[in-house]
Amino acid sequence: MREEVELAAAAGFIAPELAAEFPGLRLDWVTVGARARHSPREIKARLRDLSSRWRGTNVVAMRTQPIPHAYRTFFRHIGLDPDVNRIPSERAGLNRLLHGHFQSRNLIDDARLIALVETGVPVWALDADLVDPAGLGIRQTIEGDRLGSSEPAHHLPPGRLAVTDPRCVHALLFEPGVAPGHQAGPRTERIALFTVGVDGVPAIHIEEALWVCVEALNSG
Repeated sequence: MREEVELAAAAGFIAPELAAEFPGLRLDWVTVGARARHSPREIKARLRDLSSRWRGTNVVAMRTQPIPHAYRTFFRHIGLDPDVNRIPSERAGLNRLLHGHFQSRNLIDDARLIALVETGVPVWALDADLVDPAGLGIRQTIEGDRLGSSEPAHHLPPGRLAVTDPRCVHALLFEPGVAPGHQAGPRTERIALFTVGVDGVPAIHIEEALWVCVEALNSG
């Protein structure tokens, strides 16, 4: 199973000016069959187990660990204060402390959360039918870009880092959600999972995040 996922995963494009400015920036993505439905007992049990292993000390110590530190450093490089705009793993950890446990939402979101908690690498999900076959990548927005393809149009200022395909902008880089209407829903049959790595995050962890997510989806 793992070999099949790794073979199916693709490396996204990185705009040349971003690759030069941010060595190590990468996007990996894979398409799998899944829909946003209630998580089975096995997934909920896995979240409970992760909740029991994550305490306040884990969240406090997180920023000194290599992978969270790499994302915090990248946030500063792109003008985000990681103490205000939390990196994904810290955001998840704080939510666990706030609610007392990792909350189950649906199978896709729970699989993404499990991958994030276990690897420190965030994973996002898109309705695969809305993704151009040419694939996903990262570039800066330009004049006339809009977030997603639904109405009313949400026009974006130039110069924002975004996850795109040749047709549209699917998400702003490291925003918690994706473009309205582009998320996986109850009627979605196929999803495009993507993850973003930065300098200091080993490739094996980026690949592992996708694999853990797909494994969780298949176990449901």
